[in-house]
Amino acid sequence: MTHQPVKSPLDWAKAVCDSIMSTYTPMELPPAARWHYHQGVFLCGVEMLLQSEPNERYDAYLQAYVDGLIDENGNLYVARDELDAVQAGLLLFRLEKKTGHRKYRLAAAKLRSLLATLNLTSEGGYWHKDKYAYNMWLDGLYMAGVFSLKYANAYGDPALRDNVLHQEALMRKYMKDEQTGLFYHAWDESRAMPWANKETGCSPEFWGRSLGWYGLAVAQFLDELSADEPGRQILVDALHDFVHALIRYQDAASGLWYQVVDKGDQPDNWLESSCTSLFVYTIAKAINLGVVGPECADAAVKGYEGLIRTLQFDAQERVILPLICIGTSAGSYENYVTRPTSENDLHGVGAFVIACVEVQSLVSIVHR
Repeated sequence: MTHQPVKSPLDWAKAVCDSIMSTYTPMELPPAARWHYHQGVFLCGVEMLLQSEPNERYDAYLQAYVDGLIDENGNLYVARDELDAVQAGLLLFRLEKKTGHRKYRLAAAKLRSLLATLNLTSEGGYWHKDKYAYNMWLDGLYMAGVFSLKYANAYGDPALRDNVLHQEALMRKYMKDEQTGLFYHAWDESRAMPWANKETGCSPEFWGRSLGWYGLAVAQFLDELSADEPGRQILVDALHDFVHALIRYQDAASGLWYQVVDKGDQPDNWLESSCTSLFVYTIAKAINLGVVGPECADAAVKGYEGLIRTLQFDAQERVILPLICIGTSAGSYENYVTRPTSENDLHGVGAFVIACVEVQSLVSIVHR
């Protein structure tokens, strides 16, 4: 069922949030009753929406998820060997400020302590998970990086700030392809993974959503770093170049991006909505920050309009976002293009919400 009434970007963000919230209670958000980045990405979108338009119902929903998984002493059950466990910690800072309850800071401190226990490459890069020994994945820069900077700023932990800049620098050193300006999904220092290039250690492809996590991370890092922060200009330059690299690979007809970003000419490749949402956010945010100029606005708006055209609706008029790749590890081209797609996977709807909120800000700037 398709139905596309004309709405503002903020209205579309609300429509998607309402659709998910009417389908799941906070504890039912999949994977149910788990402290996890799937829920965290969606709820960070809800939080961004709250910052644009206060809404008690959204606020209560977000807090109910966090309170359902954290006790009064800040205890929470997390997977303690992976960066993915940290991302939902982004929800703690606003709640502590809003409520004054110490449990949120205690929980944040536990997640910060978790970072000190993670295994590292020889140069101090976080392993993405213990089961992926000596692997750095682009995903991890967002999963732990934004939390780390927010924690450093909220609670006075400058060592975390230096560490985040170091993690990003390692990714640029080992995972960036200078010819395309894109980044490989993963890098294995040990060269032991079956996908690892024996010379470079990189995985062989530029996977859309991993690139989206990188762009989201660097764009949000700039919000957390002061103008005189050593290393900030390096991130500004990196984001500038990254945005222009992304725009070169946007599909001209649809405005979307492909699952394997640089191989849109392959018949088995396909257009994917979560990476498109993350790219739209990254481009719009870069414009809003002044990192790139308004000449990039057309790409952001075209991507956003392409996403709106993909939307479907169920019998209750709830929004369905299709073409979302399910969770995916690094691998070959065939690995990526044969992954199943899903509808309203939280990877995608969370990314869509934050894209809409940022495009709303972009539209406001462009039409000033």
